[in-house]
Amino acid sequence: MTVSSLGEDRESEGGFGGNNTSEPIKGSATRSVVRFLKYGNWRRFMGVLPFIVYLGIFLLIPAISVVVDAFKGDNGNFTLSNFSIGFSGVYFESFKNSIQLSLFSAVISTVVGLLVALAIVASPGRTLRAVVTAGSGVFANTGGVPLAFSFVATLGNFGLVTELLTKIGYNPYNHGFSLYSVLGLTIVYEYFLIPLMVLIMIPPIDALRKEWVDAAASLGATRIQFWRYIGGPLLAPPLLAGFLVLFTDSFAAYATAAALTSGTIPIVPIQIGSLISGNVLVGHAHLGNALGAGMIGVVIIAAIMYGFVQRRASRWLR
Repeated sequence: MTVSSLGEDRESEGGFGGNNTSEPIKGSATRSVVRFLKYGNWRRFMGVLPFIVYLGIFLLIPAISVVVDAFKGDNGNFTLSNFSIGFSGVYFESFKNSIQLSLFSAVISTVVGLLVALAIVASPGRTLRAVVTAGSGVFANTGGVPLAFSFVATLGNFGLVTELLTKIGYNPYNHGFSLYSVLGLTIVYEYFLIPLMVLIMIPPIDALRKEWVDAAASLGATRIQFWRYIGGPLLAPPLLAGFLVLFTDSFAAYATAAALTSGTIPIVPIQIGSLISGNVLVGHAHLGNALGAGMIGVVIIAAIMYGFVQRRASRWLR
């Protein structure tokens, strides 16, 4: 081997002499790029490129803009006053109400959705499953003004169900119930959250193999013991992931709550909508951005937890 070839080999490994700590990293990155271009991986990447561009334009850039403006004062200088006001007084109560509403809605829909999904998977026929999954897909994407109007016509002060209950001697509004309250919003949110949970939990339940049930039974385990030691732990990660999805969905819901309550319930989306509409505090034009940044922070925390539990679930449910 000649000296020149030895030098070339050493250069390919990170250089001939001197500090070579960064060269292997650069070489690894270069080889990755070469493999990416050589083996046609870029063609598969091009398929998702429009979606990535879409997310960047309509999600990432607006989110960054909201966070940056949250730290600006009316004169354009850096300030934390928007956050000091946004996390105090009525705005702090709005965060509490939003989190409380989202937790209650997510817990109820998680339990009911899980039970419905278990019943659907256990049903012998395919017709019922097809009908329920198709209906769940429709109901999970229903919201806004039409949903609010439907519940007003059904459970409002003079709704159909309210009138029927009044005729038999029980008016729910005389016993503390109100559709235009946090409890009423929770009931309305269940309309689209429960079907969404059904769609989320059917695939993980399907992934529970019958061989696991047979193996547990052959070892003398009862059905309760199977769900306690095998089925329950396996379904726990996707169940928690579904709960986080429902929490963020209800936490960010705006149109249904705004149409149903006309802004009478202080929750964060309605407060932001009021600020955007022109109800701005003097000297705090970017207060809405601070509230939006707070919502983004809550959603990011939920998304990180969701990604973690999804990785745990994917180890078993394949």
